[in-house]
Amino acid sequence: MKKMLIMCGAGHATSTIVHSKVNDWLAKNNLTGQIEIKQSAVTEEIDNIKNGDYDIVISTTIVPEEIQSKVINGVGLLTGVGADKVWEQIKEQLSQQ
Repeated sequence: MKKMLIMCGAGHATSTIVHSKVNDWLAKNNLTGQIEIKQSAVTEEIDNIKNGDYDIVISTTIVPEEIQSKVINGVGLLTGVGADKVWEQIKEQLSQQ
């Protein structure tokens, strides 16, 4: 099972919205039950991300430079602008692992 992290500044508001959208997307793409999703705050997850604890990381907030290459910018899922690109990045990450 793949592990996904959805995070925002505090781990509550915007990550909850994205979590809901990701759940809908997973269901639409017959992937429900294949991805374990955790929702959290950036500050609580930096070391876990560095250690490779997640297969996919989506953030709706700015992340430290040291983990930027491992994180998908999920703001497009909130605004709708660029959402297709975010979904493509998620698909790509799922297919790589």
